Amino acid sequence: MFEFQQYLGFLLFLTVLTIGFWLMIFLVGFVHYWIGGAIMELIKEKRGGNKKDDE
Repeated sequence: MFEFQQYLGFLLFLTVLTIGFWLMIFLVGFVHYWIGGAIMELIKEKRGGNKKDDE
């Protein structure tokens, strides 16, 4: 069977793996949101620029 030290090592490994997994999902979502917002701002800027040129 497992000794107590091996059990603690396994729990530490699972904790680090789980934290890394959720951090990766958070960062992917945040970067996706950030890039989407930047693109929307560029589109709004270009549309606003075109309207100013027409006047």
